[in-house]
Amino acid sequence: MIRLLQITSGLVLLLAPAFALAQSGPGRPGPGLSASRTIMAGSMLGVAISNAPDKARLAIARPDDAATRAIIVAELSGRPSASLQTPGDAGSYELRLTQDRDGAPVILLRQPLVTTPASATLSAPARVARGNGLPVRGIGPNGEQDRVVIARKDAAADAAGPSFFPAENIEATLEAPETPGTYELRYVMHAPLAEHRILARQEITVE
Repeated sequence: MIRLLQITSGLVLLLAPAFALAQSGPGRPGPGLSASRTIMAGSMLGVAISNAPDKARLAIARPDDAATRAIIVAELSGRPSASLQTPGDAGSYELRLTQDRDGAPVILLRQPLVTTPASATLSAPARVARGNGLPVRGIGPNGEQDRVVIARKDAAADAAGPSFFPAENIEATLEAPETPGTYELRYVMHAPLAEHRILARQEITVE
């Protein structure tokens, strides 16, 4: 049965039954994983863990990666749930529950994970007076370090400027630059394998 885990920034995460259960011996159930198997690249993946052993970690890796290799690793520290940012590139990955044994990670459970291409939308007035507030709305993968930012059209993808984090709030009022000209409102994804990737742009004229 599919269960609703949480609603974060308008995204609903659905949990499918655990991919596998490890056996820990008579009378004690093994650990279990429960998470969505398909999600937008760069989004936060909510994971529920049951009966996790000591020193357990969550990892996202490519399916053919060895246990010692991973793209994302998160310590559980006894928590029954965790949130991991998925890789920014669309593709096939593997969610893993691992445990250190003799100084090396061992895979206890694994579950397929498919990330779909990342996309974002922006909404804001096309013109604004210099120094005035510009109401902005930005929705995308909403990763922890994603930004909606005002920058010059020819600026680098990691350029600084008036910005906000859509993971915290998808709407904000940004102060327009003091120098008139043509700018861009950008949704910039910052995710594993995809740092400072511009997903959406909207031209803004500062008068």
